[in-house]
Formats: sequence, C-alpha cells, structure tokens
Amino acid sequence: MKEFNLIAACAAGIESVVGNELRHLGYHVQVENGRVRFRGTIADILKTNLWLRTADRVKIIMAEFPAQTFDELYEATKQVAWDELLPMDAAFPVAGRSQKSKLHSVPDVQGIVKKAVVDKLAQVYHRHGHLPETGAVFPLEVAINKDQVLLTLDTTGASLFKRGYRIEKGPAPLKENFAAALIYLAHWYPEKPFIDPVCGSGTLPIEAALIGHNIAPGFKRHFTCEAWPWVPAALGQEVREQAADLADYDRKLEIHGLDIDGQMITISRLNARQAGLSKEITFKQQALKDFKTTLENGVIVANPPYGQRLSDQTGVRQLYKQMGTVFRPLTTWSKYILTSDLMFENFYGQRANKRRKLYNGALRTDLFQYWGQRKSTHKD
Repeated sequence: MKEFNLIAACAAGIESVVGNELRHLGYHVQVENGRVRFRGTIADILKTNLWLRTADRVKIIMAEFPAQTFDELYEATKQVAWDELLPMDAAFPVAGRSQKSKLHSVPDVQGIVKKAVVDKLAQVYHRHGHLPETGAVFPLEVAINKDQVLLTLDTTGASLFKRGYRIEKGPAPLKENFAAALIYLAHWYPEKPFIDPVCGSGTLPIEAALIGHNIAPGFKRHFTCEAWPWVPAALGQEVREQAADLADYDRKLEIHGLDIDGQMITISRLNARQAGLSKEITFKQQALKDFKTTLENGVIVANPPYGQRLSDQTGVRQLYKQMGTVFRPLTTWSKYILTSDLMFENFYGQRANKRRKLYNGALRTDLFQYWGQRKSTHKD
C-alpha cells in the first residue's frame, strides 16, 4: 500500500499534544509550528482521522518547493503527479494562504495553482484544457511561507473538532479538539474524578468521557477521503470496527459538569445523550460559590467567561475570586483554568504552579495550572 507524507494540522500551542497522540498511535513524528508531520498509508489516514482528538485535519503533502515568481509556482506545481490521486472528473477547489513571501496575492496564487493542476490533468487524460469536475471533492491548499510553497490535499473535510454530538451550544463554546487538548494537558486519567464547574454546553465533560471510555472521537462522522474512488469502502468499515472493539464501556467514570445556568445544563444533557454518554456524566445546576465535594485526588478543568468586554469584567473577576475561595481547600485536587485575563492570579488569590500560552481560535489565552498534593489511598 502506498505511503504518503502526512501532516496533522492543529492550533498553535498544542503541537506537542498532537505529537504525543500520534506517537501513542504508533507513528514517528516531527513537530513543527501548527502541524505535526508523519507518514502513513490510506489506512493510516483513516485511522488518524478517526482517532486524533486534538488535531484539526489530516493532509497529504503533494509537494514542497521554493518559488518567488508565478512562473516558478506554475512549473513546479505542474510537475506534481496529480493524476496518481485525482481522477479525471475530480472536483478540486484550491484554498490558499501566504505569509512573508513575494507571492503575497492569495487569489493570484490560487489561480496559478489551479491552472497548473488543470493543465497537468488535461495533458494526462487527453482533455483539451477542460475538466468536468463533477466527481468526488479533493480539497487542495497552497500555503506559502517565506517563499517556501507547501501543496497539500485535505483528507478530512469538516474540521476534526466537528465530532457530530454537539446539537446545541451556548455562547463562546469551546471547540471539541481544544477541550480534549486541555484535558490531556491536565494529566487527567480515567481513575480520577473530573469536574468542570462552569461546563456551559458540556464539551469538557463529554470529551473526558470519550477519553475515559477510549471511544474514537470521529466514530460518528465521515471524512472527505472516504468518497475518493481509489479508497476502498471496506477500509473505512474495517477501521471503525477496530475502533469499536477498543472502546471500554465497562470502565467506571466519575465525571461531573456544573453550571449556574439551568438552560446550559439542559443543553449539556442533550449533547451527552447525542454522544451516547448520558449515563457516564452527572450534570447539575449549581452556582460556583456553592460548589463543594468530598471526592479526592481529582482534576478540575474550567473555561470560565473571559470578560473580554469591560462591562463583563467586574462580574467575571468576582467569579475568579469565588474560584480561589472554593478551590483552595481542595488540596488533593489539581486545577486547570483557561482565561485570557492575565490578571487572573491576582483575583484567584494564588500564583499558579505553571502557565501555558494557548490560542483559543485567534484569542491568546493562558492555562493557569495549580497542582494538587495527591493523597495516598493505599490501605494496609
């Protein structure tokens, strides 16, 4: 089976998390800004699309080369063996981006790449400059950075954060893959209790339950490459059957989602039911100031409101103070709180053990980490 050079694209700041995921899946990786490189067959492409919790998409690298002129871009693009993957009737939209490069006009770059691919396929398939583009979609991207061109073919389609379970969401929802990354960064393991005290539409508890039961996050969706004529339909079925066998529904989990807003708790329960996890997570309407627990050695992961608007800031900072008051007695618990408010520690009332810079979409945020002192549960 043919091997491809592949990229798992991801958000800035979580590249190492994606790299670890791929290593655990058995791949050798090279971690770079915004992406992780690895190699694999079409079976590996399906497997990684199905299993990667924190990446955005999986792409095939078609070519890499320097180009400072449109002629260089055209000629190098035309040299690529597009016909090896794209049938005569392939539909191939071209997306583009350019940074710090002489070829800075993205529409022109897209147009040149499109023309080069059309000319190459027309030549191979003996067409006269016209291709039907009525078949399966093969999304191409040309990315130029410092005059280095990267041509890729997207195998995923809709971003991997679209798991298929979120039927309703609240304001400023956390993307599913970003939520999964926060859980990995919190070093949560299924034998530990997990609590999100400001759970919104339930994304963090649901992602924790998917991890806890070892359920492939892409199990309920399909990927663009599955419609390609050279990808056997049986292969997708086989990869899903293997994933189903690896799920562990018998493992007992202690996962809680709390929110002051009863409507958000209703939405959380709907989303959990859609994910097939309504029995695995306890959702409860509760104000943060009233939160208490007798559980020990757990992990709290919270994505409170950021108070981006000045009108919201006072109330949000009051919430941070409540967090400090409520969480401080929980000495065996580790707490991971995401916010864009760099003054967070002042209002929480305690300096973090560690801060990690992350990007929630385009917004710079910090993950403030407070490590608990684990209490031994060993009995003589």
